[in-house]
Amino acid sequence: IVYALFRWASGRDLVIGSVLVIASLSLTFVRGGGLLELVGGFALLLMSVLLGMAFRYRAGARLRLLERIRMHEREQLARDLHDTVAHHVTAIAIRAQAGTAVAPHDPSAAQDALRVIETEAAKTLRELRSMVRVLRDGETAELAPSPGLGDIAQLATTTPGGVVVEVAVSETEVSIPPPVAAAVFRIAQESVTNALRHSRHLTRVEVVAVADETGVRLSVVNDGDLAAPPAPGFGLIGMSERAALLGGTCEAGPRPDGGWAVTATLPRVGWAP
Repeated sequence: IVYALFRWASGRDLVIGSVLVIASLSLTFVRGGGLLELVGGFALLLMSVLLGMAFRYRAGARLRLLERIRMHEREQLARDLHDTVAHHVTAIAIRAQAGTAVAPHDPSAAQDALRVIETEAAKTLRELRSMVRVLRDGETAELAPSPGLGDIAQLATTTPGGVVVEVAVSETEVSIPPPVAAAVFRIAQESVTNALRHSRHLTRVEVVAVADETGVRLSVVNDGDLAAPPAPGFGLIGMSERAALLGGTCEAGPRPDGGWAVTATLPRVGWAP
């Protein structure tokens, strides 16, 4: 009971419980149970209190670390959305300037420019709302362009140890929103890194990304043995968090015939409000 009190209780419950524990110890002293009994009871209570507080601190530290991981993923996604919004705003500005220049002698061209501006403005508003929804810290966005589906091909390699990383990307003519494409790339990158770092007897990693009008499906499969029992590491938590922010899913686990697989599905419009 004492362990449970200091492990999970808080606020008024913790205060009342502490008072009862002290009262119980005092009652033992008043009854004259003897110095040996008093010291033994105090030592037992102190051990239970310290054990409960230690596990409480450990659980709290893990929760704080998980929250930092979630915040990091939100910030990364916000940076990707920032790049997309900047692209659309630039297109709006260019079209507006072109429409102003041709309006006096070609009204139809000016109307076309207005239609493009309307479309780009609608996209920008959706992405701004998404960025505000996931943004937490006001850090300056990185100047490097956001990675896309085509960048997944860069993961293909053969390591000095002979491990072959094969990549296959299938895209349709339907455009995938940059935040979704960037998320797929980062999940694939994290999955390949985890396989090379944590798998034993690894010979091959296969990365397959298929994009169509509904979204993107990603599969990263390797044939290695786990160096440790499967556990939800922080990298996997970050991948799942990023996929969830975009309205998708990301699952990882051992394969029935050996090896490890990561599968993710992200919809084209899951990032929009």
